[in-house]
Amino acid sequence: MSKEITNNPEMPEQLSDILLVLDKEKMKIQAVKSIDENGKMETVDPTKKNQNQFMRVDKNGDVFSNFFSNFFSQLKNPTNFSFFKVPAPVAVEKAQEMQKQVDKPTPEGEKVMKEHEVKTELQQDKKQENQNNMATTQTTPETSEYRYKPEQIDWDTMKNLGLSKEYLEKRNLLDPLLRGYKTNELLPIGINFGGSVLRTDARLSLQQAEDGNVIVAIHGIKKEPNLHFEFFGHKFTDEDKKNLLEMGNMGRVVNLTNSKTGELMPSIISIDRLTNDVIALRTDFIKIPDEIKGVKLNDEQKQTLMEGKPLKLDGMISTKGTEFSATVQFNADKRYVEFLFDRNNSNRQTQSNGQSNQQSQPQEAPKTFRGKELTDEQHKDFKAGQTVYMAGLVDKKGQTYNGYITFDKDTGKTGFEFPNQYKERMQPIEAHKTQIAVNSEGKTNEATKNINEPLKSGQQRPKNKQQQEQQEKPETPAKSKGRKM
Repeated sequence: MSKEITNNPEMPEQLSDILLVLDKEKMKIQAVKSIDENGKMETVDPTKKNQNQFMRVDKNGDVFSNFFSNFFSQLKNPTNFSFFKVPAPVAVEKAQEMQKQVDKPTPEGEKVMKEHEVKTELQQDKKQENQNNMATTQTTPETSEYRYKPEQIDWDTMKNLGLSKEYLEKRNLLDPLLRGYKTNELLPIGINFGGSVLRTDARLSLQQAEDGNVIVAIHGIKKEPNLHFEFFGHKFTDEDKKNLLEMGNMGRVVNLTNSKTGELMPSIISIDRLTNDVIALRTDFIKIPDEIKGVKLNDEQKQTLMEGKPLKLDGMISTKGTEFSATVQFNADKRYVEFLFDRNNSNRQTQSNGQSNQQSQPQEAPKTFRGKELTDEQHKDFKAGQTVYMAGLVDKKGQTYNGYITFDKDTGKTGFEFPNQYKERMQPIEAHKTQIAVNSEGKTNEATKNINEPLKSGQQRPKNKQQQEQQEKPETPAKSKGRKM
């Protein structure tokens, strides 16, 4: 975005508005000054002293919508911010009013925030129209608002999966869940079936059931994408399958059919490379940036990407300042333009084994981890997908540390957790062991052996005064079974 667009002091004040921003990490209202070519936003304190530095934007609705759409698409980490448009003459006063609302929320202040909040097209149109119609298609959630609240989540179910609110927050995975996205990484989960516990890796998302309750959806890893059957009315051609398996993206727009209304939905299709799910995204939700790594896109290039096709770009500049070339393409699962590096080499390797999808290939478990060799016993368990404890690992500064590793055969990746993370994740599952052992396996727990009732979920000791009395009651000696003479 040019400097003239981002900060135009010549625009008459009465015809312009000021763009304010709330940084959700710092919880501070600032005035937007500009955005650089790397997508980093520059802000200033919203004071009268800095008024001549405020970004001024046209009041006209259509002009502003186009401007903000471009601004937003170039912004780095857009979900960290909420934006507000206020009249220039009262910008400082409105900023102060909003900061008070951030510090001490009130119903009146909330109305002011909503009145001036700016939403992208992604937030404004059809935000839940597609929610339950396409099982493997996520609608684009509101960017600066949350679709769900933490209290709507069934945390008992999360505990049964071996997860907690604190664990998700530490891994920065709760925020995307609340916004309606899937987790951007696989999570090791444990599913308690009463008599056994299944441990696997999966992506999670939140979905709203027909009764209005929010449920946890588990997106497990599939051996390969299911491309043999129709996908919302679309039958995959041989070319479609080849593109999806080799590149991860189908490379064209097709009309998918809404299974409930029969509406045709122009969409692009990609493969979730973590789970091998087939993912579709309506073209309404595709946003193409004005430039990629220093290369400004012309209308023809933008149209190519809008149609889901790959595009070769030369003269891009890396973060280290070196020039490079690469093929880029819009990915329906990631919802952004991705780089397709070294795809051809990896494709030739997988095709020689009879498959084109690299992620579905079984990978050999490494014998070493971060420079430390596994013992034969550790490697056997590690190769089988079990969690292995590693002691004496050494960081870059020569300090030792310990942790747990788990190998994913499908992706070939090794997951690592520090001891406190592992303990926190496993604690809910460990809590159920006593219940299963006593109720299902006929074993005895010393702390509850005299209690007549079945143990409840996670119970390891008497739960009330009545059970405590039962536990403390002396055992009655067994009666003799001898015959009378």
